[in-house]
Amino acid sequence: MSVAGFKLLADAHDYLLAAVRGVPEERWGATTPCSEWTVRQVFHHARLDQQALTMQITGEAPEGDPFEPADILAADGGDAAVQLEATLGAALKAWESGRKTESVPTPMGPMPAQAGAMVAALDAAVHAWDIAKATGQDLPLTEDMAEGLEIPAGQVVEFVRQSFGKYAPVVEVPADASRVDKLLAFTGRDPYWSAPAV
Repeated sequence: MSVAGFKLLADAHDYLLAAVRGVPEERWGATTPCSEWTVRQVFHHARLDQQALTMQITGEAPEGDPFEPADILAADGGDAAVQLEATLGAALKAWESGRKTESVPTPMGPMPAQAGAMVAALDAAVHAWDIAKATGQDLPLTEDMAEGLEIPAGQVVEFVRQSFGKYAPVVEVPADASRVDKLLAFTGRDPYWSAPAV
């Protein structure tokens, strides 16, 4: 089985971790490209999504509702990046457990583990971009990663948008826009969004 999906997921997880580690303390309450959510909420949503995507593999439900993420950090004052790192490690392990099987159960139906890993990578990467943009970090989504994410985006984004309304409408961008900008626009994000002045 190709390892492309697992490598893409590991890279997307690294991107998300880098974005979370780079959040200045005073920016956790900042607005984000996900207009109704703060940085704290996007963080929790991204973390819970990784759990939700693997819950049928692990048999463990997410710690909360990904679509009603808390607007607080860990109640015990724990480090957000440490909390996220544990979640991502468990998610990657779950996907990798299906390397030698024909398919694994997912919320979108049975699929090869590497395909599921690519969907999880898409989720992690776009939310890493959300967090980085909202907090003024020079941490762009790369063209190489965007190229890898085009496959899962084409497979699930429109289905999820039409079936569950969980992606905003496609944003129009110029025909000569970059691969990254086109991917972000397809997921309902304005690739030219910038954080309000502090």
